[in-house]
Amino acid sequence: MPIYTKTVTVRTSGQGTYEITNEISSALRSTGLNAGAVTVFCQHTSCSLVIMENADPSARHDLHYFMDKLVPDDDPNYTHTMEGPDDMTSHIKMALTRTAEVIPFDHSRLCLGTWQGVFLWEHRDAPHGRRIVLSFNGE
Repeated sequence: MPIYTKTVTVRTSGQGTYEITNEISSALRSTGLNAGAVTVFCQHTSCSLVIMENADPSARHDLHYFMDKLVPDDDPNYTHTMEGPDDMTSHIKMALTRTAEVIPFDHSRLCLGTWQGVFLWEHRDAPHGRRIVLSFNGE
C-alpha cells in the first residue's frame, strides 16, 4: 500500500478552534488514493486536534468554556510560566486532548459524519503557525 505524507501549516490568531477538514480533503484528492486511512498529527505541545461539530459554532464555544473552566490560566501553583500565564495551561489542555486522529476514507472522501469537522485547537493566546503532518495510507 502506498503512503503519502504532506505537512500543512495552519495559521492561528490565538486561542480557538480552526477547521482543517478542507485542507485534509484537498491533500487526500492530490494523492489519488481511493480507500484507506489518514493519520492527522500535530507537531506541537501547546495545541491539539479535535473532531467536533462543524455546523453550529456554539458547540465549540461551549467546549472552550468547559476547558477554560477545567484548566484556568490564573492558577498560582503553576511553575512552568516562562512564556506567560497560558504556558502551562496550554500544555495541560494538549495532554487532556489529542495530538493525532486517524480518519478512514473511501471513494477518495473522508468518512466523517454529517456534522463532523476536524479542528486544530489552539491553546495559546498568541498567533502561531502550526505544523500538521498528514500521512495517507491506502489504495
